[in-house]
Amino acid sequence: MHYGNLQKIRDGKRTYAITPDIPGGFVSAETLEKIAKVSKKYNGVLKITSGQRILITNLKEEYLPHIWDELGMEPAVLKANSVKNVEICPAGFCKRSKYNTIGIGMKLTKKYSKQDMPCRTKIGVAGCRNSCGSVYAKDVGVIADVTGLMVVAGGSAGFNPRIADIIAKDLDETQTLKLIDSIFDYYKENAELGEKLGFMIERLGIEKFKEDVIKKVK
Repeated sequence: MHYGNLQKIRDGKRTYAITPDIPGGFVSAETLEKIAKVSKKYNGVLKITSGQRILITNLKEEYLPHIWDELGMEPAVLKANSVKNVEICPAGFCKRSKYNTIGIGMKLTKKYSKQDMPCRTKIGVAGCRNSCGSVYAKDVGVIADVTGLMVVAGGSAGFNPRIADIIAKDLDETQTLKLIDSIFDYYKENAELGEKLGFMIERLGIEKFKEDVIKKVK
């Protein structure tokens, strides 16, 4: 499988797009140079995505295996119903940051990236209440404040937009990661196939959801 998405068909010609994995949106200059070189070789068009990655489109299907080989990178998404990405703000590099949440974001990336879920799932992590990366629109999110970390859940910016609910405030990093583990365990145990986390929360009720996921980490 070559992990290419069919784009628009123009005059009977099919073109494809690929999205290499760029964990947390942090990418080296060398990797950028490689992406640019391969894209130029195969007449690709580069698009910065909302998920902090680089999509290469306008590609011919027969070239996809060669492109992946030359990039030497993994696809960002393997399955539709999975954790598609973890968006991370600059945090420790930003003057507004209240906590360097990059470490939390990378831990969540390592543990949950590409993991199977009942529906497509996005995670967001921000180092202050400005919430760069639209954390309130993510299925699960972490937002730092002066008093500690906040965990939110159930957001969506898709076909049925929904603002995430605040699940707990004033947590330390260990408590935050444990609560997110509990949320995902609960989601996988109780969601219907294809049900977004936010819809599951609405079906079960936010108070029951909060009580059940917090109870597991006490």
